Amino acid sequence: MTLTVRQFACLSDNYGFLIRDAASGKVACVDTPDADEVLAELRTAGWGLDLILNTHWHPDHAGGNAAIKAATGAVIIGPGEVTRIAPLDRTVAGGDVVDLGETRFEVIETGGHTLGHIAYYSKADSVAFVGDTLFALGCGRLFEGTADQMWRSLSRLAALPDDTRVYCAHEYTAANARFALSVDAGPALAARAKDIFDARARGEPTVPTLIGLEKATNPFLRAGDAERFAALRAAKDSFKG
Repeated sequence: MTLTVRQFACLSDNYGFLIRDAASGKVACVDTPDADEVLAELRTAGWGLDLILNTHWHPDHAGGNAAIKAATGAVIIGPGEVTRIAPLDRTVAGGDVVDLGETRFEVIETGGHTLGHIAYYSKADSVAFVGDTLFALGCGRLFEGTADQMWRSLSRLAALPDDTRVYCAHEYTAANARFALSVDAGPALAARAKDIFDARARGEPTVPTLIGLEKATNPFLRAGDAERFAALRAAKDSFKG
């Protein structure tokens, strides 16, 4: 493995990620939820910053771009929609490649939460940074896209190898587990939900997760088709448990 990942909590329930290519020493942050926290984490690590990799335009993902670029000179890369709130140095979309030193990220189209949402996947390191498309036991709300679009996006992520570590951007897992238990009475989910509730009671993160684990227990990946997915997403939106 050539990639080091530093994960840290910020805002009310976000995770920030700093990633470093061991061969070159090049560093990127994935999204910029809180500029002060990102810069503090860089100081703690003793790292500079070369790239900002945005997944989508929402302020809790791109709102720190300008301040971090001003402090570090990092190059900002992301989908074109990010220009709604901040300039980009390079625009990317599904099928493009982003290099961080010797680490190569494939850009995966994952629209649905927002229309231009993307994920970054390193095959060599078996890691994917998925923003707000896929969560542990959940998925993002459909703020801009359609259920069909989101189902296609989730299917692209589900097609990654089962051992892919998935870094999602929020600690929503306990709430997602409560909904999942309302639609799935199977033992695999029950066991996972217990582990999640226990981990959160200890103050431990539930991110990252694994593609294989999500395929086995995440109701949204197990929906089977876009119609069933749409019904599940609507049920989650109104769930009060």
